[in-house]
Amino acid sequence: GGASRGIGKDIALAFAAEGAKIVVVARSEVEPDPRLPGTIHQTVDEIKAAGGDAIAVKADISDEAQVETMAQSTLDTYGRVDILVNNAAVLVPRGILDLPTRHIDLHNRVNIKGPIVCIRAVLPSMLQQQQGWIINVSSRAAVFPGPGPYKDVAPTRAFMYAATKAALERLTQGLAMEYQDQGISFNVLSPVGRVRTPGNVFGMTKPGETPEPFEEAIAMGKSAVFICSQDPRTFTGNILFDEEVVRQYDL
Repeated sequence: GGASRGIGKDIALAFAAEGAKIVVVARSEVEPDPRLPGTIHQTVDEIKAAGGDAIAVKADISDEAQVETMAQSTLDTYGRVDILVNNAAVLVPRGILDLPTRHIDLHNRVNIKGPIVCIRAVLPSMLQQQQGWIINVSSRAAVFPGPGPYKDVAPTRAFMYAATKAALERLTQGLAMEYQDQGISFNVLSPVGRVRTPGNVFGMTKPGETPEPFEEAIAMGKSAVFICSQDPRTFTGNILFDEEVVRQYDL
């Protein structure tokens, strides 16, 4: 989920470059805002232009019916699901007294329910294959307190995002233990820094400010490909940071 722009798109391109067939999933069939460039169709076009194979599926990952359709479309087109990358997330930077209840629900729906629903949709086919790799994208925000990439969004203003990412990490490790013997790996991958993606630049820019330029999440793409080249029965349950993976394994 979330492959129309930013980290998700770069991970999709990295897998496509290795010959993987890609299902590009996000809500964006059209650009929602000129400050948020990128759609699922643009990502597919880039993959195909580079000689890869990809389809676009519009889906809100917090909507169970849409996710089931996404999983079925994948099986109908390619016959199997080997890898799931849960990248879509939301961060509404508000303190607890200023965060509307609907935004509390939004964090839970997208950042926790979304990955669970996506995992549940693809797990049966992975279990049939006795092989699969699931990567949940997290953030250093999950290991507050202390300075980090979100220091310009005070920890109290990212409390729901941080809490849901911490929950996602515990969820990942629990599932890793449960499915290790069946050949399904569950790993967490986070960027070391705050990658200046369109969503981040848009979300963090104050009125009148010039946004920082976008940057490519190259280390995230390399790390994701590395994780899925490892034996899922032995390389599972890890909390990984992209630049550390690149450095440790000389990618």
